[in-house]
Amino acid sequence: MHDSSVGGPLLWPAGEAWATCSQEHYARRLNTPEEVRTLRRILTRAWRRQKPGDALLTQEERVVVERIHAGHAPRLLPTGPHPLMPVAQLYARDVPDMTCPQDADLLQVLWCPFDDAVEGCSEAVQVRWRRAADVTDILVAVPEPAYIGDDNLIPTPCVVHPEQVREYPSADELEEELWKRLYRWAEGKALSYRGDLSGAPGWKAGGWPAPFTFWEPDEEDERRCPTCQAPTSPLLTVPSGEWDGESGSWRPAGDEPEADVPPYPGNVNPTQVTVSRGYTLQFYGCTSDPRHLPVTVMQ
Repeated sequence: MHDSSVGGPLLWPAGEAWATCSQEHYARRLNTPEEVRTLRRILTRAWRRQKPGDALLTQEERVVVERIHAGHAPRLLPTGPHPLMPVAQLYARDVPDMTCPQDADLLQVLWCPFDDAVEGCSEAVQVRWRRAADVTDILVAVPEPAYIGDDNLIPTPCVVHPEQVREYPSADELEEELWKRLYRWAEGKALSYRGDLSGAPGWKAGGWPAPFTFWEPDEEDERRCPTCQAPTSPLLTVPSGEWDGESGSWRPAGDEPEADVPPYPGNVNPTQVTVSRGYTLQFYGCTSDPRHLPVTVMQ
């Protein structure tokens, strides 16, 4: 809890109520957080021991995996409030470009793990800004939701070691003539402006927004803070992988390309978060009061 991380644990004051969501959510099936962790432990162990020609799972493991995949009926979902799940914790000492409120040096992001909940602006996605030194009595018994609606929204806890990189705006942030010139220049150097030079892939604090893929860049008002109508700026980008075939040049040194059948979970997605069908979730923070609810956009 004293580290920057994805998936927790969070440095949370014992006397402060945990973040919750009271909204109703839709899910085809439910699982408990512990079932998600059990499934991942089984698959990680199975991939590590597998030999050519062997079955991936033992009979006992297959029974457990099939039971977890079957899930629980949505009617079992209790009424709210539902405790939120930790998404990220970032200390200012690790992210020097992060713009913090004057009295804070720690950002915490939480969400409600249902696919229909994470986009937009609601209590289903919340941020907390803190001064770490003020948290002396730390919450130990952290609440969890009874059920989750999408196991792809449960991050596998990872300590992070942020690296500063230079990136450039995506093409949809540029005037048409400029991006045409940039694409011609990049082609002459056998580069992809989108894949090699503009917005860095992977989990990211600040920087340029990820490219818009569903529609043209939204109107300015759509990303304004609903609480005070102030402009927002990129706060956090949560992807469905650290890089892909187009953005492989951003792959960190030492993370070699994986085999045709990658290990589980693999270097491409160590957090095991997948947004919807493999998209990216962009978090925008209010420039007037960062403690307002963030605006999230899925692309």
